[in-house]
This record gives sequence, structure tokens and C-alpha cells, in this order.
Amino acid sequence: MKTLILDRPVIAVTGSAGKTTTKEMIAAILRTRWPILQSKGNMNFINHTRRYAQQVLPRHRALVLEYGMSRPGHIRRHCAIIQPNISVITNIGTAHIGWFGGDPRKLAMAKAELVRYMKPTGTLVINADDENSRWVFQQPFRGRFRGRIITVGIHQPADYVGKNVRYAPGGMRFTVRLNGTDEPFYIPSYGEHQVYNALAAIAVAHHLGFGARHIRAGLRGYLKPRRRLTVYRFAQGLTIIDDSFSANPNAVKAAIDVLSHVRQGTKVAVLGSMLSLGNYARRAHQEVGRYTVRQKVDFLYTYGQLGRIIRDAAVAAGMPATRARHCADMDTLLARLRRHLQPNTTILIKASHAIRLHRLADSLVAEARRRRPAPARR
Repeated sequence: MKTLILDRPVIAVTGSAGKTTTKEMIAAILRTRWPILQSKGNMNFINHTRRYAQQVLPRHRALVLEYGMSRPGHIRRHCAIIQPNISVITNIGTAHIGWFGGDPRKLAMAKAELVRYMKPTGTLVINADDENSRWVFQQPFRGRFRGRIITVGIHQPADYVGKNVRYAPGGMRFTVRLNGTDEPFYIPSYGEHQVYNALAAIAVAHHLGFGARHIRAGLRGYLKPRRRLTVYRFAQGLTIIDDSFSANPNAVKAAIDVLSHVRQGTKVAVLGSMLSLGNYARRAHQEVGRYTVRQKVDFLYTYGQLGRIIRDAAVAAGMPATRARHCADMDTLLARLRRHLQPNTTILIKASHAIRLHRLADSLVAEARRRRPAPARR
């Protein structure tokens, strides 16, 4: 199949976390002015990219694509089907790191294929705050890539810096300097990690000539992926956070941060096994267990074979054993959690998708709906 090279913006997004959300944010902004073609949901495999190549029409002013990978060479194959001229690497984290011997440098080399095989004079957007992303710049793409590098960040100097980042009702508020003016923005999702996704979207859109008004409108109305920090609010302060779509150590810690900020009261974390971590798995689950203690989680429930490591690490770090329980089956876990469907309580549910904690989330939401007035889904 011949590589599709287009004379319009072709934006490819990859990274260990935030790919789908960043893609949706970019697409929502561009749609305020242009007809576009975008990846559907999290359909980001190579066969999906082949399908998108057949769907391009003359009326599409831009393409917004998500390039997924789990092995070296996958990104290269995406680029061989549709060559991007604008690339976004959200971060180099721990998703799929087990396929790379637990070495973030090897993972960065695989992600850097996006830079190596994109248009040599294109534009790269990268996270200046992400420590592992520095490895991307040490990969052998410099001789080929002669384009522009745009950086985003919150804590480090960058081309687009998020300032005054704060939690707000239903989401996050922050400002970014555009054309010499500090512009306010709002996203209807919780967490500093979501602000990074928005910053990447802002950088791409601004680079393409979009102003603050259209960027604001797009970010406010972007399509939020299902089961990614979906917040259900009920009467008397009962909140359920369904983040059961996927999990890796960085993403779990980010979700725990949201649990710590979203509402005052009792905080309950339900954490399952994180998969595809290879020889990093034990250390990763221990880190998450200790993090629940640092973030003052009140009750911890774990599930799955590796989930027990989270519980044991939390107890070793000081969480009372009576407040940290490992459940071997879903029925026992659901029975224990029903006791926490109480006023002023927030329950977070997070695990790799294959652990199937989405069934638990659905059961708890249904139970809460029977007990309380219908919630507002955010």
C-alpha cells in the first residue's frame, strides 16, 4: 500500500497516556471551523489507520489520528499508511512498558518512530514536564527531522504554559498566554494530567491559526471517552468515579489525585491489577500502594492477582489493615463496597480493562441510582 501524503494538516497523536483524550480535544477545536476526519473512539490499531486512509475526502480540511502501539515498529507502520505532518507525543509513561523490558528509553525509542517517519519539515508537540520524554530527543531522528518542535508544560518553561491550574465545578480551569494575552480556559474533566492533554490541543490548534474563542469552545464541548474518570454525582455528596477503561502506574496515581481533590469526605479507592508491565509489575503495584497512603485514601479495596501487591504495600506504608482489603471475587468486592454508598463518600474504580472492573462500576452506579435521585453524568 502506497503511503498517503496529503497537503493538509495530518495530526497524529501517540503517547503512553492521554492519546484518545488529546485526539478528541484537538478534533473538537478544529471542528469549530473545519470539516475533519478523525479516529473513532480508541480505534488506533494499524488496521484502523488503513481504514481511515480509504475514508479521506477532498472536503476534509484536516485529519486527526491516534496511533497506538504495543511493540517496536507499530508507529512506523502507521506512518507508512498515512504520513503525519504534525505529531503529538503526550508523554512516555509506563503503559506497555513490559514489552520493552521495563526500560523507558526503549519505549521512548519506539514512540520516537513517529518523529522519524513523519514529514521531515513538520511540527512536533511534546511535553516539557515529562521526564522520560527527554529520551525522545536522544533517538536517531535528528538527521531526518528538520521541522519545528513545540513544547507544552505546567512546571517547566515551554512554548505553551498552563498557569493558575485549579479544580473547578465539573472540571479544571487554567490560563495560557496566546499572542501576548493570558487567555482563560476550562475543560470538563478533572486532573492536572487532563490539562496537559488540553495544552497539547491548544498548541496544535494555535499553530494552525485558531484563536482563543474557537479553542475555548472546542475544549468545553469535546467528546469525553467512556470510563475515563467519568464522574457520577448523587444526593448527599455520594460520588462514583468510573476510570475502569485502562491502567498503568502514572494513570492510577493521577486518578488517586483526582479522588483527593474532587470532594471532601470519605475517600475509597478500588484498584485492580495493572497489566502489560513485565518485570516492572511488582515495583509498580508497590508504588501505587504507597501512593494511596501519601494521598490519605481512607479505604482501599484491591482486586486481581497483582492487586494484592497494592494492598500489601499500602499496609506496609501505614494504612490500617482493617481499611485495606483484598477481594478474591467480584461478589465479595461488591458486597463490601455497598456499605460505602453513604453520604459524603467518593469511590474511585481503576484497573486495566481486562480486569473488567467496569462491571463493578456499573453495578455500583445502578445501586446508587436505586437509592438516590438520578445522577448527573460528567
